[in-house]
Amino acid sequence: MKPHQVKGWLNPKIDDPELYHQQVKQVCDAYHEASELAEQGVHVLCTDEKTGIQALERAQATKPMKPGQVERVEQEYIRHGTTSLTASRDVVTGQLIAPMIQATRNEADFVEHIRQVVRHDPTAPYLLVMDQLNTHKSESLVRFVAAECGIPEEALGEKGKSGVLKTMESRAAFLTDPSHRIRVIYTPKHSSWLNQIECWFSILSRRLLNKRASFVSVEDLEQRIAAFIDYYNEHLAKPFRWTYAGKLLKM
Repeated sequence: MKPHQVKGWLNPKIDDPELYHQQVKQVCDAYHEASELAEQGVHVLCTDEKTGIQALERAQATKPMKPGQVERVEQEYIRHGTTSLTASRDVVTGQLIAPMIQATRNEADFVEHIRQVVRHDPTAPYLLVMDQLNTHKSESLVRFVAAECGIPEEALGEKGKSGVLKTMESRAAFLTDPSHRIRVIYTPKHSSWLNQIECWFSILSRRLLNKRASFVSVEDLEQRIAAFIDYYNEHLAKPFRWTYAGKLLKM
């Protein structure tokens, strides 16, 4: 018994088990088939935003460890503001593609990120794994995908009124259409942990945004995130060994 320890867990609330398992299988299949798809020229990417990254500066310098004494970190800090990171991770290479580091992360920002991703290989097919955030089902994203796939704007209808753009559900159906060169696979609701980019965000938090970190400004924070991404892509990037196949965990 270790009453001083606690471990978190989460099982999503599943209204439709059959649909849930279908969505999980689709995500896992994309990961398992990514290498084969890459040989066919298809890019399988995991995309998401990490928001509210705080630029915290320690009020006093950290005192280094010495014989008989551990490193001591000042508990008081100065808040300098926050920034966000929008990134896509290549499932096959492990590299981050077209990361955007900036304060905002609205609909326009997300579409700009996807646009920069596609520029890396403008004519290739893309399979994008993402969660069901509203900005991931936006009018702007639909219009971008339609333009890239040669679908005329008049075929899209009007947001809130008709056609593909009418509702979030109709936009999601368009974005997941397997006939499109750029296609989205959504993780089930409350299961964004299925997205491999979340694993990478955890790496970023442990290695850079940890309790030892101190940033003198938002600009300092952004520069160090960018430097870490460059270093990671060059020296550390590799595919994750994905073994999960959709079986629910038990309490």
